[in-house]
Amino acid sequence: MKPLTKAEEQVMKALWKIERGFLKDIIDEMSEPKPHSNTVATILKILGEKGFVGTETFGRNNQYHALIQKADYSRSSINNLVEGYFEGSFTNVVSFMVEKKGLDVKDLELLLKELKKAQK
Repeated sequence: MKPLTKAEEQVMKALWKIERGFLKDIIDEMSEPKPHSNTVATILKILGEKGFVGTETFGRNNQYHALIQKADYSRSSINNLVEGYFEGSFTNVVSFMVEKKGLDVKDLELLLKELKKAQK
């Protein structure tokens, strides 16, 4: 899956949240400062070409919907991060988080509990 630019990701986050909508709906869902509608329309066109967004036409207006689920994109992004910065090792990620004080013992215990639950 191709990575998204920050601007493309911002548009996708709005679209994932509303599930389906017109240009105005997507812009309304975006945080301030809101980008110009022409900018968002261009990004939506690019996202369509990349296979992330589908459209349905109603008169002169397009209604947009995500073709890629947020969970699938998140999984791909995390895997790319782990491959690119941590030699493909999730253990290295956890070690990094502990070292930088991003994770404490309580967090690690919760993580271990979730892992055990997922294996059942």
